[in-house]
Amino acid sequence: LQDQPGLQQRGLLSHPLLEPQPGKDVGFNGLEIAIDDTASAGYHDTGAIYDLVKPSENRMKPAGQWNQLELRCKGNNIRVTINGGTVARMDCREFNQPSLRPDGTSHKFPFCYSDHPHSGYIGLQDHGADCWYKNIKLLVLRSRPEKR
Repeated sequence: LQDQPGLQQRGLLSHPLLEPQPGKDVGFNGLEIAIDDTASAGYHDTGAIYDLVKPSENRMKPAGQWNQLELRCKGNNIRVTINGGTVARMDCREFNQPSLRPDGTSHKFPFCYSDHPHSGYIGLQDHGADCWYKNIKLLVLRSRPEKR
């Protein structure tokens, strides 16, 4: 992905429903990975699982340069890697109270992500600034056979 100064984008993930909840846009239904032109590493900065898990660091290159983002979702586990470094991990089973993170702090979503669907739609959301994507690949993660 390549962003521009002032970018505020979000790549959507695990988007189970296309019908919006009353008073919300459709993006509120799913989990989001933040992609923004920021230098910090908070709940709304690049690599965050939006409003749920902060990235450990901001690994985005300066605006206008290409970045690589890998999103791995397997079962209840989500991993976000940017430019070769893992920045966020989430085990959905730990988010078992609506509007609460596992550490007891609040977030804006009235969902238990332990009950969130593991399939649905994938989308790219924007807030009006230019952002380019290339080489988007979707791979099915197969279970490894058990060793005997």
